[in-house]
Amino acid sequence: MVMRPIMHYGAECLLLKEKYKIKLSVAEVRMLKWMSGFIVRDKIRNEYVHGKVGVAPVADKNRESRLRWFGHIKCRPFGELIRRVDVSDPDYVKKSKGRAKKIWLDINIICLLD
Repeated sequence: MVMRPIMHYGAECLLLKEKYKIKLSVAEVRMLKWMSGFIVRDKIRNEYVHGKVGVAPVADKNRESRLRWFGHIKCRPFGELIRRVDVSDPDYVKKSKGRAKKIWLDINIICLLD
């Protein structure tokens, strides 16, 4: 399947909004149905298509690659640049008003707890 690596490219660093997760999922299921020979009028469930083709949903694979990258970063020594950036909290950054934006570190911790 050609589209799957394209959907996963750079996924370890991305924080996708829910609407983009849905768009990725829809594109993946359309491609899988096309590969399997199903059409929209067949009204086949997405879980059935995933089971028949034998692939996991793209959202699960993106989560898996993000957690794998998170583990690589956490294993690095504290002197490395990536670890210094990971633990830094710069004071010169102006906080915006409203709800706090999602941070990559927080999302990975939530994924680990699930």
